[in-house]
Amino acid sequence: MLLLLHFAMGVLICGVVAWQCPLGHFPCGNLSDVCLPQPLHCNNVVDCGNGADEENCGDNSGWPQLFDKFFGVMSPYSRKGKLTECLLEIYPKSCTCQGKELDCDGLNLRSIPNAPPNITVFSLQKNRLRTLPAFVFRRYASLEKLYLQNNQIRSVSSRAFSGLHNLTRLYLSHNHITVLKPRVFQDLRWLEWLIIDNNRLIKISQKSFLGLQSLVMLVLLNNTLHELPRKSICKGMPQLNWFDLEGNQIQSVRNSTFLGCDQLTVLVLQRNALSLLGENTFSPLKKLGELDISANKIQKLPLNIFQNLQELSNLNLSYNPSLSIHSQQFDFLKSLESLSMEGIEINNIQNRMFKPLRALSHIYFKKFQYCGYAPHVRSCKPNTDGISSFEDLLANVVLRVFVWVVAFATCFGNLFVVCMRTYIRAENQLHALSIKSLCCADCLMGIYLFFVGAYDLRYRGEYNRHAQLWMASVPCRIMGSLAMLSTEVSVLLLTYLTIEKYLCIVFPFSNFRPKRCRTFSVLTAIWLLGFAVAFTPLWNEDFFGNYYGRNGVCFPLHSDQTERPGAQAYSVAIFLGVNLIAFVTIVFCYISMFCSVRRTGLQTAELCNRISKEIGIAKRFFFIVFTDALCWLPIFLLKLLSLLHAEIPGSITSWVVIFILPINSALNPILYTLTTRYFREKVRHLLRERWRRRSELSEAAASAAANGAVAGTAASAGGAQSVPPSASQGHAKVGFTSSLIWLETFDGKTSGATVASTTIVTTNGGAAGQAMAGAATAGVAAATAMTTTGASGATPRSSSSSSSSSSTSTVALCRFSFLKRFSNIDQIILPPPPPRGT
Repeated sequence: MLLLLHFAMGVLICGVVAWQCPLGHFPCGNLSDVCLPQPLHCNNVVDCGNGADEENCGDNSGWPQLFDKFFGVMSPYSRKGKLTECLLEIYPKSCTCQGKELDCDGLNLRSIPNAPPNITVFSLQKNRLRTLPAFVFRRYASLEKLYLQNNQIRSVSSRAFSGLHNLTRLYLSHNHITVLKPRVFQDLRWLEWLIIDNNRLIKISQKSFLGLQSLVMLVLLNNTLHELPRKSICKGMPQLNWFDLEGNQIQSVRNSTFLGCDQLTVLVLQRNALSLLGENTFSPLKKLGELDISANKIQKLPLNIFQNLQELSNLNLSYNPSLSIHSQQFDFLKSLESLSMEGIEINNIQNRMFKPLRALSHIYFKKFQYCGYAPHVRSCKPNTDGISSFEDLLANVVLRVFVWVVAFATCFGNLFVVCMRTYIRAENQLHALSIKSLCCADCLMGIYLFFVGAYDLRYRGEYNRHAQLWMASVPCRIMGSLAMLSTEVSVLLLTYLTIEKYLCIVFPFSNFRPKRCRTFSVLTAIWLLGFAVAFTPLWNEDFFGNYYGRNGVCFPLHSDQTERPGAQAYSVAIFLGVNLIAFVTIVFCYISMFCSVRRTGLQTAELCNRISKEIGIAKRFFFIVFTDALCWLPIFLLKLLSLLHAEIPGSITSWVVIFILPINSALNPILYTLTTRYFREKVRHLLRERWRRRSELSEAAASAAANGAVAGTAASAGGAQSVPPSASQGHAKVGFTSSLIWLETFDGKTSGATVASTTIVTTNGGAAGQAMAGAATAGVAAATAMTTTGASGATPRSSSSSSSSSSTSTVALCRFSFLKRFSNIDQIILPPPPPRGT
């Protein structure tokens, strides 16, 4: 029991010792039990009790920190000091004297002027010096700083600096020096800084720097060096601390080059042509604090190249575009604080690659998505890809709001059209079917945007912790497939509808008319093709990679050049192939249709009507083409720029996905349904009837009884003969059998009766429908009785034809008031007029 307790306590203690902050959090300094989310680091608000979250906000690792440590805070080019009176007895009048410092800058001097031997600072910048002859500075034994920048110096004698035993700073920048002769600096045993940047040095040797026993900084920036000495360059410079070789043309570095450079802390090889580094190239540099090998042509680093760099705090590998990094490349860099890998596509990136870097506080990638593989790092750049940020899936507040607005508008508009077109029977059922299919495809885009908004809420404030899992997840891939399915089916359906309309308008007498079988076949083929385009990338990950998981919104716009060749070719084939051809086809068809309609209008219409019709047609066609162009032209432009290797800001993608891409999906219901005259009239009629339905039903029931009584009284009083319906014929319209009403009228010319039949079709069933039918029969019978009475009682049958005209008008008035009263009657089938002379 005691052993078990002892074991449990040991495990607990080890657990406490090994306790670390969870991924996506950082510790509050010495408050080891307090961890905060990464977004709270350097947010200008003190969240840790000791203020540790607002420390180390800038990346000061590497040379800024080392420079202050070894050289203090002063700049190597700073000569500012306390101004004093001139302490020199005799000096050139054109120069300026302060204390023992002599400034002869910008005087167009062609040779070194005579100056007092006790000067300590001698500045000869911006003159026309071409050579430095031997022993030219021999008399200035007290000289500490010599400034020779921005001259035209081409030749330096091997004895030019003889006698300068106290010199600590020598600046030869911006000259034309091509060769450093052996032992040229051998008398400068106290020289600390040697700055020879922006010259034309082609080659340097180990012997050139012999005698520089105190040198700590050597800057050979922006020269034309092709190689470094084979033997140790530090043989004559044992104290060398800072070596800057940026901006040369060095192609390789041998294992022996840095032997003996035990004190080197900063090595800069940026912007060279390095392609090969030996495995032991940096092994002698055990005190190296910063290594910059960025902007080279390195393709592969030896696995153990950083093995002895235990004190390295800053490593820059950026902009080696073909560099392949091993998953164990950084295992030995326990002290690394800053790692830069900008401009590098890391195909094999994984969490294990950065897990050993426990001291890492700043990391720089090419892509924001890579930050998800280093969730323990305080600061990761870029902190957004324009779509997502370190904290949120949707980085912009406007995007977070409008993703819901656009999703709701898209879904509601398309569902409304589908429901209304299903409820309202259209004359062209096949066209309505195509429109409903288009709305279903567009509705998928709304569903996709709803999912984007939902996952944005889910990952709010901690997106970076879940970024990689999310982009590689099944929901992300399904969402991307839905968006692609919606896009492609919508494009193909719009193209099909446009071509169908084009053939009907431009070639009205052709035999092409959409048949039922043909329409079903085309729609089925379009949906199958859309499914094939959307889901094919999911079946071959080796060929396509993570096709839909390249950004947080899972849409495969693919505007970068680092995607797999198969995915890139597939994306180009869809967006610049299928979709571009479809867009051009739509634009061509609508322009042709407008020209055809305009040409026909010139032949058939009056000027005023023709102009108004042309304006209406032009507006409609313009908005259809304009919305298509507004949606697709930006996407075509993005794909074209990506093929031309242009740099595309990441923020553009987010606006394209949330605002531009759903434009067609949101506006198609308006353009193809809600703006049509037939649909508007049907909807207006339906809404009006729904509003009045209750009152109309009650009025119909009441008027049925009243009109029946009036009809009976009028018929008995006038002696009119009312022919009852001899038959009831089934008029199938929503489950109601309408009435066949027989109406007998007498005209003033004939003695016989003319029988006329009127079929009334209603859409109501049940008691309400029967009441309406009864009311209709009674109303028409009453009108018949009234006309009969008027014809027989008031005026003889042989009277003038005015009575006949009056009776006919009364019947017509009755029919009109009947139609007005029962406005839900869909159709009245009138009989043909009786033949003349009967």
